[in-house]
Amino acid sequence: MRELPERLKLRLSKPGDEGGMQLGAHTFVNGGRIRRKRTSGRGRPGLTLAERADRYVLYQQAVQDPEGDVVRVRRMYERIYGRTPRTLREDFCGTAAFSAAWVKAHRENRAIGVDLDPDPLDWGRRHNLGKLRPEQARRITLLQEDVRTARTPKADVLVAFNFSFFLFKQRAALLDYFRHCYAHLKNDGIFVIDAYGGPESMEKRRERRRVGNFTYIWDQHSYDPITHDASCHIHFEFRDGSKIERAWTYHWRLWTIPELSELLSEAGFESATVYWEGTETSTNEPNGIFRPRKRAEEDPAWVAYLVAAKTDPR
Repeated sequence: MRELPERLKLRLSKPGDEGGMQLGAHTFVNGGRIRRKRTSGRGRPGLTLAERADRYVLYQQAVQDPEGDVVRVRRMYERIYGRTPRTLREDFCGTAAFSAAWVKAHRENRAIGVDLDPDPLDWGRRHNLGKLRPEQARRITLLQEDVRTARTPKADVLVAFNFSFFLFKQRAALLDYFRHCYAHLKNDGIFVIDAYGGPESMEKRRERRRVGNFTYIWDQHSYDPITHDASCHIHFEFRDGSKIERAWTYHWRLWTIPELSELLSEAGFESATVYWEGTETSTNEPNGIFRPRKRAEEDPAWVAYLVAAKTDPR
């Protein structure tokens, strides 16, 4: 049995509830618990690596691949409509890393990021947008609004990545959100989401991975097989023994691909294509290459994209 795909261990967002109070993408729950395990040489307490760490930096280093996602989304769009997309709406944008990569990719690209939580938006403005050239930064608009009610110009592409929409646990709530996305796309627009699953996603387990000078830990804390409710955490450990426990916590529902495809159809999308990850034959490990598939072999832990086209060019 192969290990959980790296993208399952990495591509995650934030907790929330359906009442609209926590629909951001990158807010910590209680800020994480920092545990100390070292003192300075003279016996006085010194700052640990955990205390000096920036959780947003750790998250972006361990979890996100915005430049790769920009290329992937562009190719998905071009395959359907035969032209290059220029306008993006990123829901649950958090620090807007994807939006920043989008406008960097081409001088005509524009992006709107939507997130309810002010903290990651402020961090993203200072760090991600702050690294852009002024001309690039002017092509991004960040909105502190609920993704279910935010009114924005219609876009070529709308994305909700890192399983962020999983926080909608009720079918009616998720359908309402999908309909809102449909209404904010151009006629030749696509809505791109990701999902994960497989038997291993329903087990209590921890996965560890070294990233630079820290260790990233994905903690599947609980799962209810009746409701599909799951609670997961991200922890960080450092070489001095210090830790940030529960830096990020997620309470969501594991939605299946058939459920999501049916909801997208009900929301009005004319087609929904599943992009399934391939396997490296020599290692039997995921290879990071996603291709359209209608059927797939049994997989203990998978990650996939669903690409919903507002209109079918055929």
